[in-house]
Order: sequence, then structure tokens, then C-alpha cells
Amino acid sequence: QVQLVESGGGSVQAGGSLRLSCAASGYTASTYYMAWFRQAPGKEREGVASIDAAGSTSYYANSVRGRFTISKDNAKNTLYLQMNSLNPEDTAMYYCAARYGYCTFSANLYNYWGQGTQVTVSS
Repeated sequence: QVQLVESGGGSVQAGGSLRLSCAASGYTASTYYMAWFRQAPGKEREGVASIDAAGSTSYYANSVRGRFTISKDNAKNTLYLQMNSLNPEDTAMYYCAARYGYCTFSANLYNYWGQGTQVTVSS
């Protein structure tokens, strides 16, 4: 059974950094496309970054491009999100997700989800 477990969230001041991790089990990571999504209270879940199965090609939402970096260590079955220059608008619950096929920011196309990790950025 596929399981995704996020960690690394927390509270930081604006301008700070956090590194999120998503530990995967129950499948071969090199065959899955993965992504980070976030959801703030009262808002829809939005795609932040996605990465192909090999971990070689990544995509970013305009709001985070240049500040966030997604990476994937298939040997460790772990997905990462390095977040720099955080601002209060980045405050949200962050989720990792996995699917077959291709990268996308359509949340309903992902088969597997973690439970989320909270990121809070204060001004």
C-alpha cells in the first residue's frame, strides 16, 4: 500500500527558509510523478511544484518560481521542497502527491496523498 508522509513544516518569519520532506513507501519511487500542493484556509488546493519520475524535470507555479526548489531522491524514496524567501502568502498546509503518467497541477489526477504539514510565515 502506498503511503506518503510529509515532515519539515513549522513557523518562520518572512524571508526565512524551510525544507519539506515527503517519505514514500509501498511503491517504486522512480516510476511515479510527484508534486507539492498547498491549501490555505478558505482557498482551493493549488499546485506548487511538480517533478517527473526520474527527478530530472520540474515545474513551478508562478508564485513560487525562483524561491522554491523541488527535488526527488529515488534511492531514498523521498521528495523534497526547499522553500526560500518565504512570505506570509506562503502560509498553508502543504501536501505531497504521487501519480503515474506525467506532471500536472490538477489535484484530482493524483492517486496518492500525504496527510500534510503546516507552514506558517509571519511578517
